[in-house]
Amino acid sequence: MHFAIVGTGIVGVSAAAWLQRDGHKITFIDPREAGEACSFGNAGSLSPSACLPVGMPGMWRNVPKWLLDPDGPLVIRAHYLPRALPWLLRFMRASSEKEVTRIAGAVRDLLRPVFDAYEPLLQRAGAMSLVRRNGCLYVYSSRDSAQRWKWGMDLRRSLGVEMQEVDSEQLSELEPALKGIFRFGHFAPDNGSTPDPEALVKAIYGRSIKDGAAHLRAAATGFQLRDGVVGSVLLDNGDALDVDGVVVAAGAWSGKLARRLGARVPLESQRGYHVTVKDPNIRLNRNVMAVEHNMMVNPMDSGLRLAGTVEFAGLDAKPRYRRAEALFRKGQELFPGLKGSENSYWMGHRPCLPDSLPVIGRAPAAENAFFGFGHGHVGMCGGATTGREISHLVAGRGTEVDLEPFSPTRFH
Repeated sequence: MHFAIVGTGIVGVSAAAWLQRDGHKITFIDPREAGEACSFGNAGSLSPSACLPVGMPGMWRNVPKWLLDPDGPLVIRAHYLPRALPWLLRFMRASSEKEVTRIAGAVRDLLRPVFDAYEPLLQRAGAMSLVRRNGCLYVYSSRDSAQRWKWGMDLRRSLGVEMQEVDSEQLSELEPALKGIFRFGHFAPDNGSTPDPEALVKAIYGRSIKDGAAHLRAAATGFQLRDGVVGSVLLDNGDALDVDGVVVAAGAWSGKLARRLGARVPLESQRGYHVTVKDPNIRLNRNVMAVEHNMMVNPMDSGLRLAGTVEFAGLDAKPRYRRAEALFRKGQELFPGLKGSENSYWMGHRPCLPDSLPVIGRAPAAENAFFGFGHGHVGMCGGATTGREISHLVAGRGTEVDLEPFSPTRFH
């Protein structure tokens, strides 16, 4: 069968690679090159432990303080508030202890097989070196400070995540650059990361192209349906691509296409920023999450990447790189040795649903259309597993992950 894959981020290329393993013909539809949207600029985490949703119990108490700080972890641009408000109200409703426990269990099931789902794709692409499996550190200024996040850590442990407590001396042994700055932490030994998320996406994509996939550099605008089946994908250049099936994996741009296939999903862009410091003057060995500061720090091939923050401003507003510059200043506070004369700044669109769960499943209005989008902050973690599960749906096989929590119709 001939499948169109709308999107060349990590979910799209993973779905294509898994479908090719079943013998399907693939055509990518994306005006961009592979891995050049959100998959390019993420923090590179490959973490089975990253199962907690963005909205946590009691978080609402911090929102006024965050909104008063223009460089803080949350910004809502004034012009966008009326549009963002209904989404934010849904987000708050999904932040109760009961809902968070349910959501975390579903995300844990999706992320648990992250390395198993990537392995066959990266082996075929000759890119296993793009995965590191040396754990992740969650660090705090003190043991007392860490108590504020105890409920979430206990929830992780209840879901089978190994979280080892480490004191200041052990932290210094694991990461000498943290000496004297952070005095307590949790080590997640089963976590990992990639030193170059763009290269990882391009490796899987490149192997798919070598295996016969094509790439139309155009934007999908809709579909021709007949009797509940997609017959072709409509393109912004006026052409139409005849297909036997389609996978919508266009990240934050998936919402309009999903509506055309019968799914009303409240998809929103949580705009994230990063700064990559080419010559940072400090060395880290693994991902470090500075929990109190909502900042993920990852040693990349291109330098030290500091990523975080959430901004609501929609898909069209220009970036405000002062937010990335603020990440660098905060990094200098946390890591006094951090220097940077050649910094690069980036903004990307995390595709997010108010319950922090992606949309994975068959489209309501077309039996041969499938969704894989909305992974928010865990796209790299969940991309390969999502692709694998979509291939199971296409083949009529039983899925290895319960996809009911990710249903495209859960907001209807």
